[in-house]
Amino acid sequence: MPRFGNFKALLLSFALLPAGAFVINAQEPARPTVIVPTQNTQQRVADRTRLFCAGYIRNQTLPHMPEIVGAVEEQEQRRYADGDVVYINAGSHDGIKEGQTFQIIRPRGDVKGVFRQKHGFLGTYIQEVGQLQVFKVRENTSAAQITFTCDTALLGDLLAPVPDRESPMQRADGNLDLFVDPSGKQTGRLMMAKDTRETITRNDIVYIDLGTEDQVKPGDYLTVYRPLGEGNITRVDNEEMARNRAGGFQSDRFRGGGVGLQANRAKDGTAVVKDENRYNDRPLTTREVKRHRPLMPRKIVGEIVVIDVQLRTATAIITRVAGEVHTGDWVEIQ
Repeated sequence: MPRFGNFKALLLSFALLPAGAFVINAQEPARPTVIVPTQNTQQRVADRTRLFCAGYIRNQTLPHMPEIVGAVEEQEQRRYADGDVVYINAGSHDGIKEGQTFQIIRPRGDVKGVFRQKHGFLGTYIQEVGQLQVFKVRENTSAAQITFTCDTALLGDLLAPVPDRESPMQRADGNLDLFVDPSGKQTGRLMMAKDTRETITRNDIVYIDLGTEDQVKPGDYLTVYRPLGEGNITRVDNEEMARNRAGGFQSDRFRGGGVGLQANRAKDGTAVVKDENRYNDRPLTTREVKRHRPLMPRKIVGEIVVIDVQLRTATAIITRVAGEVHTGDWVEIQ
């Protein structure tokens, strides 16, 4: 009986429709929703690993610091990583508190000023090994768990306060300008790179001989450049096709007028030059041209941004490159 009642109601609804109208009983499928982002999200230059594993060159003498002196599993381990429990030689008597976080550091040696532009002692290279958190404090010792590592920790590693660092934002502007004029600001040298690399590229960590005494601060961008014609491992000293013009370039059998195709840059006695003897029986060589040309523009090879600053040096990360960057390249504050 209910079925017939529903049928009568359906007939009544059709009867109330205007002439020529029709009903589609099937439901229309839901249309997909497209979410269009309103703006681009700007990216950070460095992630946590690059930011807190970069290392730095400290000019001042290291103060007395807590030291890792033991570990729960030291009977079978010499190296310690994330999750391992270690002991430090400082406790409540030294002001250590539960929950306190430290940076694990390892001095590696003094940095020499190999490029000689900046005189005097530059500092000691400090390797950043990782971080740990104290969870149990006694009077003279404390137990801590390693929470983050860049490299495995060792007994004897020192503990320093966690540095207050924030990664700069990645620049949104396009490609690196390879022909930008010098800014006229402070210049220095790219002294060394992390892990002793000498040919380096984007996202690599580098160290420069500019610091707070040169008004450098975190977030500063610097242009990496070198003089034109320098920087490669190999050199091209003589790429000329022919060196001697006096004997001619023709074959021994067919003389051919004394001048051949290889003499395409030889100058004759009628050339107007400042030095009349400059091209006396000699071809015009690349080296000759370079000796008499005006001051040339620099060759821009990359860009770096500073993430940590010490007194005489700074740590930076390469953000953009136009080719291989080398230790020894020049840097200039933009």
